[in-house]
Amino acid sequence: MITAIIILLTCQLAGEVIVLWLDLPFPGPVLGMLILFGALLIRGGVPEYLKQTTDTLLRHLALLFVPAGVGLMVHFGLVARDWAPILLGLVVSTVLALGVTMLILSRLIRLRSRRAEDG
Repeated sequence: MITAIIILLTCQLAGEVIVLWLDLPFPGPVLGMLILFGALLIRGGVPEYLKQTTDTLLRHLALLFVPAGVGLMVHFGLVARDWAPILLGLVVSTVLALGVTMLILSRLIRLRSRRAEDG
């Protein structure tokens, strides 16, 4: 479990360092997740110890939202004042995420059906 947590935190740290170093406009943990994904693709799968640790983290994912909820309540005045841009950002990002997901899924379904026809 310690090894898996070290791997996860190292990927996150690498993402943070690269984003800060290159002054990229997105969060370091996102790049860290891509680094981990690339490493797992190269390796050819997820090691069992990493799978067990990430499954445990996912089971307790709700606990990770507590600090965000507390921060939201602490700054409730700001949220109440700027609710319109926040709502607009949430709606636009949700629609974009759904649209991209639908496009990718439709292309993957077409690719899979072509491969099934080719045989």
